[in-house]
Amino acid sequence: MTRNILSKGQATRRKVLKFGAAASALPWVHIRGAAAAGNLSIFLWDHWVPATNAVARQQIAAWAERNKVEVKLDFITSQGNQTLLTINAQAQARRGHDIITIANWNVRDHADKMEPVDDIVGRLIAKHGAVNDVGTYFGREKNRWLAVPSSWGTQNKGPAGRISLFKEHAGIDLQKMYPTTPTETAESKEWTLDAMLKAAEALHKAGRPFGLGMGTTADSVDTWGAMLASFGAEMVDAQGKIQIRSAAMRQAIEYCQRLIRFLPADAQSWDDSSNNRALISGASSFIYNPPSAWAVATRDAPAVAQDVWHVPPPAGPRGRFVPHNINFWGIWQFAQNKTAAKDLIEYLMQDQLVDARCIASMGYDLPPYAKLAESKAWDDIGPPKGTVYNYPVRGWHGAKTHVAHAPAPPEIAVQIYNRGTFPTMLAKLRAGETIEQVLTWGNRELEGFL
Repeated sequence: MTRNILSKGQATRRKVLKFGAAASALPWVHIRGAAAAGNLSIFLWDHWVPATNAVARQQIAAWAERNKVEVKLDFITSQGNQTLLTINAQAQARRGHDIITIANWNVRDHADKMEPVDDIVGRLIAKHGAVNDVGTYFGREKNRWLAVPSSWGTQNKGPAGRISLFKEHAGIDLQKMYPTTPTETAESKEWTLDAMLKAAEALHKAGRPFGLGMGTTADSVDTWGAMLASFGAEMVDAQGKIQIRSAAMRQAIEYCQRLIRFLPADAQSWDDSSNNRALISGASSFIYNPPSAWAVATRDAPAVAQDVWHVPPPAGPRGRFVPHNINFWGIWQFAQNKTAAKDLIEYLMQDQLVDARCIASMGYDLPPYAKLAESKAWDDIGPPKGTVYNYPVRGWHGAKTHVAHAPAPPEIAVQIYNRGTFPTMLAKLRAGETIEQVLTWGNRELEGFL
């Protein structure tokens, strides 16, 4: 992901204003009388797209005015782990904001301090459809919802490729393969891991290699974790048993061994900003990332941005898996105004308000509910128009959202994730170690986590 993104969407400014106005004109819903009055404090993750903060501020102000609630709103950056530090400090002190933005593994870390939100999530599911697999994996424990899956900063990290380079050097028309129409194409059926490997070789020879990192930060972990899933490979299974020596894992690592030959020479040292820079500079033809890299290119490298198209990941033997990161809105058990907190969260997850924030973020924000993902919010965002149309998981993609190292028990999976175990295995392969040596090393790592 990118930490320096546009403050304004170029082709979407009028839509942002339109949806912002619509938000303030919405009828009041989900407010259950005077019990919602009083004071309320909320912290939102400080969005990479500042324009999104402005839309959220307007929406919350409208809610506060209509319910006569005094709201204290703070935007806290994730740079320097400030969001995580804030959450941990409040959990320890048992005081802080009523509503917090809490991501991925952190929900389970603080499960014993989160106010159950089955009532809110139940109504949202009834209205907007089922929560995706990742949202359920992180947000639900022992048949109760710990926090509300939200669209705020929730993202896919699927492929973004250079249209002209794929046509010229790989013979693949990305726009024809995944057009802005709700249908599978003959070309999309052929978008497989084998097809991606051939494209990687061709673009490497052309001097525009794929920008896939092998570092230990989230982008690398998520990318390779989705590829493992597409082979049906697991480091540790749902019962907590090590599966690193399975036939599926060997098949996956043999494929990865071929693919990494065509990556940049320094890929093993990449962090989460490296792939963004590679695409924006024109050095790379293909990355796995939210639309943030493309959005920055609309400002800093317009010719590159005009040439970028987002598509689902290629299919492996077990299907297509999209790397997915999700933010939740949680309520502390020690929150001072739980009634107002629940009302505000449910209000913010109305479809028109979700769309307004999505458009303000230039398509970055993804609602993790099935029906909301069918919105037309992504249809016209550009340039080029429709570049993020296939960024959400749509029904005809045949894809599933995925977090690296699920379905292992979260307390084990988070260790594999944070250590970057699998990308490190690939870096060792590239350094000359054999597959057997790498599997042996990985097995020792997993034993330590267990």
